[in-house]
Order: sequence, then structure tokens, then C-alpha cells
Amino acid sequence: MIEKTTLEFLKKLKKNNDREWFEKNKNLYIASKENIEAEVELILNGVRGFDKRIEADLTAKKCLFRIFRDVRFSKNKAPYKTNMGASINPGGRMAVAPGYYVHIEPSGSFLAGGMYMPPAPELAKVRQEIDYNLDEFKKIISDKNFKKYFGALSQENVLVTAPKGYAKDHPAIEILKLKSFIVVHDLTDEEVMKKDFAKKAAAVFQAMHPLALFLQRAID
Repeated sequence: MIEKTTLEFLKKLKKNNDREWFEKNKNLYIASKENIEAEVELILNGVRGFDKRIEADLTAKKCLFRIFRDVRFSKNKAPYKTNMGASINPGGRMAVAPGYYVHIEPSGSFLAGGMYMPPAPELAKVRQEIDYNLDEFKKIISDKNFKKYFGALSQENVLVTAPKGYAKDHPAIEILKLKSFIVVHDLTDEEVMKKDFAKKAAAVFQAMHPLALFLQRAID
């Protein structure tokens, strides 16, 4: 489970987001990172049970994102993220492949998956796959288990008009307008601190597995 001390560290970091405080409390950061890493390792083991794309040598370390922010081109100069995240997909966190994401943040944790803002070539391939296999895609996103955990595809990144090459009255135009193909399952602090959190996370990811396979086929 995610320890209460990990969430408490992230809360304190949000209030004291500076290098001096971080260095003084580096022991808390290390303990929190090790806690997240251990939990991601358990989730990885669960995901391997149904997704054969996840390599046997993929470790939690290859999935975890750094807590240090890149502030070079940002108006927000806070040096640290106030969450800890891990991307579980073939090739690790930086690979362009459909996968699963764990986000731990006090009062803002969630599980997500799919493809977030894929590059133009991959995005075009996904749209084409949906166009060619619309009935199959609709079946995936209308599945009872899928809807139980996610409701529907995220509408976070959407074009205003139809993408190039598709008619405005295309039967899947609202799906084709998407620039990301992701789903999200929100979590409470109480849920992430339960002993069976890794097991639940794997179950949620299994519900999005058909979507991940569809997207993988599209970009292969």
C-alpha cells in the first residue's frame, strides 16, 4: 500500500517547494520514493499477468518519473513536482506506446491509461484504425467493466473541428476529434492506502487492456 507518510511528504512539499527544504528533508523523499517504487513493482507483476507486452526485465525504476521539474520554459519555477507518477508500458516511461499510468498525489491520485498526446504520425494511425474498425472500438469503450471504472474516454484534448481527411458528419467524428486516447479512474487517499491497492490497480488496468491492445495494433 501507499504509506500515509508518503502522502504527508507530498503535502509538505507542496507547502515548501524549494531546494533548501527539500535537502533538509531528503530522507522523507527517499522513503516516499522507495514506497512508491515497491508498490509499482507489485502493480507491474499484476499487469504482466494479462499484458504480455510488458517485458520481464521492466522494473519500477524504469517506470517512475523524476520528481524534479524542468523549469527552463515554464513561468512556474517551483523545482519539484508535488506528485509521484509511473508509466507502465513497453519500453518504460519514455516509450511512445499505449500503457498504464499511476499518479499519487494527496487528494488527487488516479489511475489512467491509453495514449496521451501521441505524435502526429501515431495519432493519424490511431484515427485511421478507429475509422476502419469503428464497431470494434465502440464495443471496447461500451464494455460493462470499462464503463464501471472509466465511464468514457477523457475529453481533455479535443479538436474544435474535424481532423483533416474526415468529414464533419463522420459517425465517429467526436472520437476522431480527440488528440489523446486516454481513460482515467480517480482515487481517494483512503483507497491508495489500502493493503490491496496494487491488486485494485491491476484490476483497473486490466479493464483498459483491450483499449491498449487496439491502440498498439494501430501504431504497429
